[in-house]
This record gives sequence, structure tokens and C-alpha cells, in this order.
Amino acid sequence: MRYLLLLAVATVLVGCAHGQSDFTRIGDRTFRIESPPIPGGATGPNQRLAQQLCPGGFRVLDAKSHKGGADRAIEEDNTTTIWVVRCI
Repeated sequence: MRYLLLLAVATVLVGCAHGQSDFTRIGDRTFRIESPPIPGGATGPNQRLAQQLCPGGFRVLDAKSHKGGADRAIEEDNTTTIWVVRCI
């Protein structure tokens, strides 16, 4: 039973590590944040990274979502969310 619990915890941790957003600085206090492909889409990874980049607060200037990643044939059920944010 303990081994199953450890396996479940390890699976959750690997899943959390995989869900990291990437960012690119596009100007002074302005960032482009792209979430990993997530089934159904989600803004949580973008919001967490925006809060880390802008601890004083941020404003979402643009938000786009599209299905699939770089290889849309494989990841057609996943949605990537792209935000452009400016730190306040």
C-alpha cells in the first residue's frame, strides 16, 4: 500500500513539473507567456508565471488559445494559451 502511495505522489510531481510555462521578454516590463499544451486548456500556468515575473501585479494585454502544439497531429486534443502581460 505504501508503494502505491509513493507511486501516486511521484506521478503528481512529474505532472506538475511538466506543466511549466515559457516566457519571452518583448519589451520593458512586457512578457509573452506560453503555457504547455494542456487538454482543454488552462490559464493557471500562465497566471503563476506572471505572478513570479511581476510580483507587484500585472495586466493581461492579449490572450490567445489554439489547439495543438508544434506537432498538431499528435497533440490535437491539447490547447496552448498565450498571454502578453505588462508588469504594473
